[in-house]
Amino acid sequence: MSEKITREEVRHVATLARLELMEAEESRMTRHLNQVLAYMEKLNELDTSDVPATTHAIELKNVFRPDEVIPSLDRAKALNNAPQSDGASFVVPKVI
Repeated sequence: MSEKITREEVRHVATLARLELMEAEESRMTRHLNQVLAYMEKLNELDTSDVPATTHAIELKNVFRPDEVIPSLDRAKALNNAPQSDGASFVVPKVI
């Protein structure tokens, strides 16, 4: 298997990610990343020209309810249980 990613590239990416890798970890990560890239290369060999593009594995449909205009809650009833109100809106402590 030819190497697609070198140990120096793994070291560079680890530095960018602020990771400290030991030599054994660098070697293992290089080997694993090369295996992943080899697998991706294998997948690229598949003929997918007749496969339609998909965004989801299963068909999805809109699950939203239809918009319906309904009367809203009466302001007096809404403010009735408020600990504090000014008659038009809720009064809450200032938060900074």
